[in-house]
Amino acid sequence: MTLRVLCVFLLSGWLSVSAAALPIPENGPALRIQGSNTIGAELGPALVEGLLQEQGLLKIHRETPDTANEQRIVGQTAQGQRVIIEVAAHGSSTGFAALKNASADLAASSREIKDSELLALQTLGDLKSPAAEQVIAIDGLAIILNPANPLEQLNTEQLARIFAGEVKTWEELGSRGGAIHLYARDDQSGTYDTFKELVLSRRGKSLSSAAKRFESSEQLSDAVSADPQGIGFIGLPYVRQAKAVAIADGASQAMLPLNSLIATEDYPLSRRLFFYLPPDSRNPWAQALATFAQSPQGQAIVATSGFVSQTVQAMSVTPNALMPEGYQSLSRHAQRLTVNFRFAEGSASLDNKARQDLARVLDYIKRNGKTERAVTLVGFGDLKDDPARADLLSKLRAMAVRRELVKNGVVMREVRGFGALMPVATNSADEGRIKNRRVEVWVY
Repeated sequence: MTLRVLCVFLLSGWLSVSAAALPIPENGPALRIQGSNTIGAELGPALVEGLLQEQGLLKIHRETPDTANEQRIVGQTAQGQRVIIEVAAHGSSTGFAALKNASADLAASSREIKDSELLALQTLGDLKSPAAEQVIAIDGLAIILNPANPLEQLNTEQLARIFAGEVKTWEELGSRGGAIHLYARDDQSGTYDTFKELVLSRRGKSLSSAAKRFESSEQLSDAVSADPQGIGFIGLPYVRQAKAVAIADGASQAMLPLNSLIATEDYPLSRRLFFYLPPDSRNPWAQALATFAQSPQGQAIVATSGFVSQTVQAMSVTPNALMPEGYQSLSRHAQRLTVNFRFAEGSASLDNKARQDLARVLDYIKRNGKTERAVTLVGFGDLKDDPARADLLSKLRAMAVRRELVKNGVVMREVRGFGALMPVATNSADEGRIKNRRVEVWVY
């Protein structure tokens, strides 16, 4: 830390522990985090503990105030000074509201920031900039049933009709059990926002008023587990004793919420978990936590917390008859990396997560000696009236990723485009088309 920066911190009420450590406020918490219950229940506090350990703090522990779904993570300096970080988990929308009224330094969200929130917070800087919008983990919304329910799969159209109250009995779905009992997260929840966006709103549906609502993910899951007629939606770490079913969207294959399918965001109900850090923030702990969350140590904590980390790994893919022959051949001889590159809406530019993933993919390629003709990029797109146009666009997307890798010394083996084949989402909605526009990375 330079003398000039240190003086700024001292003048703004911060005291530096040492030249290498983050400054400690004289009064109050070092960092205030508000937002998603999905993040705030366990993942956020675990990442905070990791950061405090990295800072060399001692006697790290959690304190629970009287208010539900709030925690204080506390550490102590060698000189005995307490360092407090507050985590309030009342739903994603509350995080953005707290940024606006300056009662939080960092917003935790289990959905992307809305245009209305972006506009309301524009005085804090561009919260869609790569530095501000930080994808910290991938989660999958699991559709859960009582373990005794024999149903194995559903599609997103059926889900919309079930949770809208239009499908009222299990027998209508070919199962058994009588009346369907609905369980859902509360209105403040990013989990609910995601389900509403991915399932209900896309089909012009609203959640049935008969649904039992929960602020706590754990309580919802346990309630479904105890109800033979129950169905609910939940973040992946909270399946607990319930049974997850496979989900299909449009022409996609039915997929279970497996880690590999969620990491690539192919699973229809996969979602990103975010930290939003105001670009104009002067709180050094906020930036430090965002940076720590992206580090290998931070991503290891993501995995142990039950979410899907963004650590790049190679996975084998079993060929099947639904794949085009060229893709089958690829899957017989190469392995797919657990990352898909996706693009900003209405743009050929990589989105913020893809920019983060570039560094991870490059690190994997170099660490594993794959820089010389061992990497193949495979592009996909959404359905077009002209299949040749879909093929061309899918290859152009792969070429956009190729340019970035070549800049960093990677000599490609091949670049291919498969057009609108093998969709992972319906092409009848903008969100599905965006998801189908993707680039896979394969290594030999």
